[in-house]
Amino acid sequence: MTHDHDLELLPTAAQREAALNPPAGRTGGDLVVETLRGLGAATVFGLPGQHALGMFDALRRSDLGYVGLRVENNAGFAADAYGRVTGEAAPLLLSTGPGALMSLAALQEAAAASAPVLAIGSQVPAAGLGGGRHGYLHELRDQQASFRDVVKSVHTVRTQSQIPSAIAAAWESALTAPHGPVWVEIPQDVLLAETSLPVVTAMDATPRELVPRPELTAVAADLLTKAERPAIIAGGGVVRSDAAGKLLALAEKLNAPVVTTFGGKGAFPWEHPLSLQSWMEDRHTTDLLEDADVLLVVGSGLGELSSNYHTFAPRGRVVQIEADAGKLESNHPALGIHADARLALSALLDTVEERPDADAAGRVAELLAKVRERLDGQELALERQVLAAVREALPATSPSFWDMTILAYWAWSAWPGAMHSAQGAGGLGYGFPAALGAATADPTRPVLAVSGDGGAMYSIAELATARQYDLNVTWLIVDDGGYGILREYMTDAFGEATATELSRPDFVALAESFGVPAVRTSVETLAEDLAKSLAAPGPSVVVLPALLRMFAPTHL
Repeated sequence: MTHDHDLELLPTAAQREAALNPPAGRTGGDLVVETLRGLGAATVFGLPGQHALGMFDALRRSDLGYVGLRVENNAGFAADAYGRVTGEAAPLLLSTGPGALMSLAALQEAAAASAPVLAIGSQVPAAGLGGGRHGYLHELRDQQASFRDVVKSVHTVRTQSQIPSAIAAAWESALTAPHGPVWVEIPQDVLLAETSLPVVTAMDATPRELVPRPELTAVAADLLTKAERPAIIAGGGVVRSDAAGKLLALAEKLNAPVVTTFGGKGAFPWEHPLSLQSWMEDRHTTDLLEDADVLLVVGSGLGELSSNYHTFAPRGRVVQIEADAGKLESNHPALGIHADARLALSALLDTVEERPDADAAGRVAELLAKVRERLDGQELALERQVLAAVREALPATSPSFWDMTILAYWAWSAWPGAMHSAQGAGGLGYGFPAALGAATADPTRPVLAVSGDGGAMYSIAELATARQYDLNVTWLIVDDGGYGILREYMTDAFGEATATELSRPDFVALAESFGVPAVRTSVETLAEDLAKSLAAPGPSVVVLPALLRMFAPTHL
């Protein structure tokens, strides 16, 4: 007896004909790009190398778009950003050994930020797998081992028939909550050999849903309904699961103040009466959260930056919703709910009761006034003016990508809304290549990248990429002559700084040598120059010579 679902698995006449007579000249590399296309990929990032040439040759026989960066780490950052802004798995094609290893810092950031990146690397010929020391170029004793501690899952291919299934399994892993980077490796000879296997068509790699346990959400709803002073911490999981609308509805139903973590920027409206904004590095915010009798933490592990450097000590009951099981109760005892943020918030929204609280908005306003008063007591007018100028210049619908630099540290707390940064792993060089990935995902709107002069030197080569693909990215480089935040840290800790001062190029002339328009600006003209650059099509660079300072920490 044939069931209906069995009929769906039967090939059509055209599919049978195509399977029996596959086109000539295909290789294992074609199986890779066909599988990616069948999974729904439209664009791949990468950098070719000797063992990976079978994949790159196959690209010309496909309709996949390709953006090639100049350094593998930067290609990884571009794929990370593409995954963040689209919610799709971003394919990243790499070569063996040095090429693969160069991507590790970017993949660490993708793992920390739960960005879905599908990295596919080549390997030495299959005969060299398993630890044998054959002396192949790029050979590592165990290439997988270098990735296993960084990525979400590792998938090894040894034969051509394994390629579609391995890539589909990796795709599913990357897009199952929590999202993350995955690693697939395929030997050189498997990629280069001709294949008689049928053309890969549609692939099914539907991510698994991470549904909350109903008995846990029932307890959480009861706690929140009966709370006297509830509060909510919204992390990056809210943004990644597209749950901002659910969070807003729940907060309004409970009359609960909401603070967003640095990774959760954009999860809650900045100017809402219940918005505590993002002042996580402020003792007044820490005090308010500690005073909550029930604290709902959604999509955050309450790590170092989300806990005011682990000085946060909640006194009330904590309810933690987190897709990464390893982060549940990793820092504080809680009612831990292992679930996707959107599904768990939906369940809570259906079960909590309206909770009137006429004082909630007043507590929020009082807190924000204390934050402003603390900043007003320091000499920080320059920093606030620069950040305001950047906000004024950037169109409301344009995404921004920030390197690890003092202005970004300010933006974590003070930027009004969504932003993307490398605060997950904290490595330098993220901002500009990430912006290139975002511009690839949506060429219709300008993208802003922000770097310091030290971080900018990690990414200078990608000015060539920006020009080659005519990507719509404006790069703001704040030039203070060194690693500014490290200079400040060392001076505070040791009385003077070491190894923080840098010789740097004329960034304007350097950008122009790549054919990229550039301008040197000032604090007074920043908003105008930046807006003009963002409005012009294609890449551009704006250089701001300025020595910025951080606001005084409150965790010491």
